[in-house]
Amino acid sequence: RYASWQSALHERHGTVCIFPGRNEFIEKYFEVVGELRRRGFAVAVLDWRGQGGSTRLVRGASLGHVRNFVDYEEDVHRFMKGVVLPDCPMPYYALAHSMSAPILFNAATKRGCWFNRMVMTAPMVELAGLPLPQPVCSGIATTLSLLGLGKQAVPGDPSKWTSDVFEGNPLTSDRERFYRCVDVLRVAPGLAAGAPTVGWLHAAFEAMARLEGEKYAPKIRVPSLMVVAGDDRIVSNKAIEALSSRLRAGTQIVLRGSRHEILQERDSIREQFWAAFDAFVPGATLRKAG
Repeated sequence: RYASWQSALHERHGTVCIFPGRNEFIEKYFEVVGELRRRGFAVAVLDWRGQGGSTRLVRGASLGHVRNFVDYEEDVHRFMKGVVLPDCPMPYYALAHSMSAPILFNAATKRGCWFNRMVMTAPMVELAGLPLPQPVCSGIATTLSLLGLGKQAVPGDPSKWTSDVFEGNPLTSDRERFYRCVDVLRVAPGLAAGAPTVGWLHAAFEAMARLEGEKYAPKIRVPSLMVVAGDDRIVSNKAIEALSSRLRAGTQIVLRGSRHEILQERDSIREQFWAAFDAFVPGATLRKAG
């Protein structure tokens, strides 16, 4: 499932391709789409396989599942070849959130990557708040997958993956934007993916482990800006900082007070994000609407 829009201005300054995080969907990015179009960009967005309005991979269940993160790279390939290249103007930029970061980083290690620059919000380099060290959790997920339990939900309280309570949520400090997303899912509950599967977690650990290699980061060929949420409880900011130090053409900025979903945050934080975006994407400052 995908959607695309042309620039809201007469100028054609290229295309921003939005790659959502886990359990996100196209409709969640409509505000961001408008902000990009008013900067003179065309915009294209996809729903990853297994979530949003794309085909689900666990029959009869709203679970977020994938066999391997390489499968997500196939989604990127089909999206670019079938949607973006035929209908959207060059140059192409990637705006990727959380789960999408290791997918796009891996694509950027290969020749022929489509993107001139990549902006990552709260990139999933390492998970935070795990009950055990990540290598131990990875080993458990691998073992359970080998035992044929890959399509089972990750153990724990399933309600935490679809909470509609604002107080104490780890995603955003903006009440209005939080409940706007809740309202979308009340109207279209089929867009929610719910809990991840053991197989998804196993695949995610494998994808994150690739980023840890000392020889891996220098292979990333695309200039990348990682925008870090200062109060993130989902991903590890320390791991993002370590990756940033290994990138040949990459850097990070930290938005203090932000929770995990930077683009769903309150205006004061989002303004900082857009200032960083405009400074990083060539010529973007000149495209802002007056």
